[in-house]
Amino acid sequence: MSGLYCKSLYPFSGEQHQQGLSFEAGEIIKVVQALPGGWWEGEKDGAKGWFPSSYVQVLESPGSTSPTRKQRDKETTVTINSVTFPSLAFMSEQQLLKPSEWSYCDYFWADKKDSPGNGSITGFEVLLQKQLKGKQMQKEMAEFIRERIKIEEEYAKSLSKLSQIPLGGQEEGTLGEAWAQLKKSLADEAEVHLKFSSKLQSEVEKPFLTFRENFKKDMKRFDHHIADLRKQLVGRYAAVEKARKALADRQKELELKSQQMKMKLSSKIDEDMKRARRKSTQAGDDLMRCVDLYNQSQSKWFEEIVTTSLELEKLEVERVEMIRQHLCQYTTLRHETDMFNQSTIEPVDQLLHSVDPAKDRELWVQENKTGEIRPVDIEI
Repeated sequence: MSGLYCKSLYPFSGEQHQQGLSFEAGEIIKVVQALPGGWWEGEKDGAKGWFPSSYVQVLESPGSTSPTRKQRDKETTVTINSVTFPSLAFMSEQQLLKPSEWSYCDYFWADKKDSPGNGSITGFEVLLQKQLKGKQMQKEMAEFIRERIKIEEEYAKSLSKLSQIPLGGQEEGTLGEAWAQLKKSLADEAEVHLKFSSKLQSEVEKPFLTFRENFKKDMKRFDHHIADLRKQLVGRYAAVEKARKALADRQKELELKSQQMKMKLSSKIDEDMKRARRKSTQAGDDLMRCVDLYNQSQSKWFEEIVTTSLELEKLEVERVEMIRQHLCQYTTLRHETDMFNQSTIEPVDQLLHSVDPAKDRELWVQENKTGEIRPVDIEI
């Protein structure tokens, strides 16, 4: 931009910069260098110095007109709900803070329409809702495991009760032994399922319920902290807009006094002109101060969003990993239960393989025989 010319919109005393360039409204200044940050170096009447870029209007050539810096800023940036973003038409590609990680800190800067109503929620509130949903899912999983425990307890109770029923208890011999072992295996299996339900309670359900007991308090702390920063940002943006309007009003007043001075409508016009210049300069200074405060607030809000969103990201990773580990423990306990159940049935299998109808007949006959002498025919 060096080599171009600009026209001053407002008077500038030059006192705000160590090497400030003073000028009145409407003067032509040659741009020596334009640095990012809002301060440009210029040359006027052989004098060089620095001045705020917001005080001038860039000209294609001396005497020509082009959009003001204020208009250019409005084109290159867009402010939505008091947060300023680069305009898509002028935005250079932004580097993600954590490329290839789909990190929270890169994708939740804009506000989002709230589906139940016509309002909107912030990107940070979307992240908080994710945390709250995760906590709810964790609670529901604990309830699910509690129902699983109830099933195991009821099943164990039914098995134990069934094992004590005397049905088939008068069976004898090797088959009777196998039948008695089968009934005993039900009691053993009931014990296995009781132990399984107990371990489910202590090693799966309880961790789900006790994980992050201070969760709600932590989320409220995050929410209030970021909400306070956003509220401050909204207030300071409102101050910028108010200062911008005040500067425009002072500039109109200055232009009016300039016209009156040219027409010499009043003897007091010179004093009024000086007063109007002071007011215009003060309004410009106020605008710069408000913009600086706004930028400070937005930078602070930005930093805290990054820090807090990364903390929420870490918490979510920990939650998912905790659930995964305890569900793995569930499957381990389930496999153990199957093995223990298998061990309760193995004695039954062994006795069933030993069932011998001939042996049972021998034992029964020996115990219940009524006589081994057979009847004979009558002789005459």
